[in-house]
Amino acid sequence: MMQDKIETSAEVAEAAALPRCYEVHADPDSVSGTKDLPEPLRRPVDSKSPAQWAYERLILYIQNFEQTLDADHEVAMGFTGGDAGVMRIEGMGYFDPDVITFYGSDGSGARTQLVQHVSQLNVMLRALPKTVEDKPANRIGFRLAAKLEES
Repeated sequence: MMQDKIETSAEVAEAAALPRCYEVHADPDSVSGTKDLPEPLRRPVDSKSPAQWAYERLILYIQNFEQTLDADHEVAMGFTGGDAGVMRIEGMGYFDPDVITFYGSDGSGARTQLVQHVSQLNVMLRALPKTVEDKPANRIGFRLAAKLEES
């Protein structure tokens, strides 16, 4: 028995759209996501699961955020609600069709993982001082993008 997915006209149009990123900042020198999108992000949305599509765009946001950081800071994400705090982002992944996961450590250094449904995705990127003084700041966004280009 064939089951067709029922979509609204807005969902059909969104899925068929070619991705683009548009931003305006008060500071004209701000790093913007409007640069050329990597090839994997230029593919039509309808060829991707919601999890893959969210994952790819998060990589772009993390990379852009990291470009604004000095050598003494690394990217982390803040949580909304409760006392969950902040997680230093050390890895990220997705599980088709609709789950995103973040790997990292919290403020005390404890290993942390967040598993989140794409419909609940709400990420606040934050700058935290790097953990080791004599080590370069970790730039996870560039590693994530490189792996994306390989696949």
